[in-house]
Order: sequence, then C-alpha cells, then structure tokens
Amino acid sequence: MKKPILTSFLILFSIFISFAQVPKGMGKSDADAKKILDAVSTKFKTYKSVVAAFSLKIENGNGKTMGTKTGTVFMKGTKYRVSVAGQEIFSDGSNIWTYEKSSNEVTINKIDPTANTLTPQKLFTNFYDKDFLYKLNGTVKEAGKVAQEIELTPIDKSKPFHKVLLYIDKSNIVSTKVFEKNGNRYTYSMSNMKTGTVVGDDTFIFDAKKYPGVEVVDLR
Repeated sequence: MKKPILTSFLILFSIFISFAQVPKGMGKSDADAKKILDAVSTKFKTYKSVVAAFSLKIENGNGKTMGTKTGTVFMKGTKYRVSVAGQEIFSDGSNIWTYEKSSNEVTINKIDPTANTLTPQKLFTNFYDKDFLYKLNGTVKEAGKVAQEIELTPIDKSKPFHKVLLYIDKSNIVSTKVFEKNGNRYTYSMSNMKTGTVVGDDTFIFDAKKYPGVEVVDLR
C-alpha cells in the first residue's frame, strides 16, 4: 500500500505525545502561557462533539510551499474521523480504519489501550505540561484573527523539530506551526469549528457497503 497521504497531518499530532519529564536545569515555563494553555484544554473537554475544517501547508526553509492539504475532522469523546482528498481515517475508540481511495483498500487495526495512541483530541488537551517548555510571545495577527502566540520548545532534543508556535484565540487553537531542524515548516489551521453539531456514532465506523469492491486488510 502507498504511504498514507495523512502522514504529514498526523505528524502535527504526534509531536505532542510523549512521557518526557522536565530535566533539572532546563528552566521553567511561563505562568501566563500556562494559563492560556490550561484554558484551551479545559474548554475543549466541555465539547460533546467537534466538526471542523482544517488545512495543512508544508514549506521548505526558503518559505516555498511544497504542498497543501485540506479536509475535515470529526471528534466525539475518544472517537474521531479525519477526511482528506483520497484518504480517510475512522476510529470508534477501539478500532482504526485507514482507507485509501487510489487502491480502494482499507486497513483495520485494533487500538492498544496501553499504547500512547495518536488522536486529534490530544492536540487540544494538556499535551504541553511534560513535553515542552513554553512562553507567551504576545499578541499577533494570525489567519485574520488577533491571537496569542505561544512558543513551545521540546524538552527531548532528539525530536526532528526545534520549535512549535501555537496561535490561540478565545481559548481555541486556530493555527499551529512546526519548525523542523531541516528547515521545513508545517502549518496546521482549523476553521469553521462547530461544537453543537449532533454527530452519530456511525460516523466513526468504516462501512464497507459504501465502498464497492473495497479490499479489507484486517490486522486485528
């Protein structure tokens, strides 16, 4: 199967997931930044469901755009669904279906409850306390909105990136920029976020009947 086109999208989630402890001598984080990040996490946990459009832009060190992707993400509790052109990922909290349109193939994996599994939800909850030092840079204009810019520096220096910028407006993350050590930059932006939409549980389950002739690779 071809390399999933959501790889770059999921990188933006995976960078926030580890169990590193802050080593002595690493310094302290900014209390003002923590208040803002805590507010984001607290607010997100009150949402029963989230439906939002997203975009991902990839740039090289010279600022040249190397690619863009747009799509939709659905979240409800531990369930999620990510859709972009050519590929979809479904998760009902127990299983993950990865569907690739070009090959009309879906791969099914069981979620290991003891593993540190990637989920879009983790981008919005308290990912920052153990993995980063963070500081508030101030107010900036981002994606046409006035937002607070928070800079995160990874504690684990073996990470492929050296800096992450979060742009937060009214306790919502509107944009995330990841700066890799090789110069590449990934910008992930959310828009049209709806938190009052009724989302049925069947949204998060792959229905083979809707994909005639699909090849199923069940790895559970």
